[in-house]
Amino acid sequence: MRDRDYTKQPKEFDEKIIQLKRVSKKTKGGNKIGFTALVVVGNRKGKVGYGLGKAKTVSEAIQKALTKARDNTVEITITGASIAHDIRMKFKGASIFMKPAPAGAGIIAGGAIRDVMDLVGIKDVSAKMLGSSNKEINIHCALNALQALRK
Repeated sequence: MRDRDYTKQPKEFDEKIIQLKRVSKKTKGGNKIGFTALVVVGNRKGKVGYGLGKAKTVSEAIQKALTKARDNTVEITITGASIAHDIRMKFKGASIFMKPAPAGAGIIAGGAIRDVMDLVGIKDVSAKMLGSSNKEINIHCALNALQALRK
């Protein structure tokens, strides 16, 4: 008999699927259907990353996105429950403005940015996305802003 350890290992990262899209391409024989998945992973202690996966099935797209997200993690310095100072960042068509919020205010942000802040471990912040509504670009812009924070 084999000795198997069926106890569940604690996961290093928490995962959140931000966007799941069904895409199709016109071809001579008909439509080719595929899926794209945008995923953010984080350990709620300052490590966070995102990935975009494309595949023929939903599960494969999610697995590809999770692998890319784990490979592309960045370290963000967190001081307390909020960010240290106001910051404005621009990336391509997206622009983000973040400022510290008082203790207990929570995450005041919309869309994908709320999930990013939660997975980083920031508890109190106020953020506003301006410009683009593309979730991938918004996440990239938010991560750039978080990396640019001073202590």
